[in-house]
Amino acid sequence: MPNIESAKKRMRQNKQRRARNKWRKERVKVQIRSLLEAIRAKDVDTAETELRKTCSILDKVSSTSTMHKNTAARKKSRLASRVNALRTA
Repeated sequence: MPNIESAKKRMRQNKQRRARNKWRKERVKVQIRSLLEAIRAKDVDTAETELRKTCSILDKVSSTSTMHKNTAARKKSRLASRVNALRTA
C-alpha cells in the first residue's frame, strides 16, 4: 500500500480507469457476439443493423485510450466483409 497521498490518488484513479476500460471492452465483445449470431443465423437485415451498432460502439471506444483506432478499424473491416459475404450469398 502506498504511503504518499499522490500515490494513493493514483491507485484510486487507476482502479476507476481499469473498471471503465473493462466495461467498454465487454460492451464491444457483447455487441460483436450478437453480430456474429446474426451472421450464423444467415439473417441479412439483422446483421446489417448489428453491424451499424458495432461500428458505432467501436468508434466510441477507439476515440478513448481503451482501444487503438487501427484495432477498431481492423475489426470493423473484417466484420463488414463477413456481412458483405452473407449479403452476396
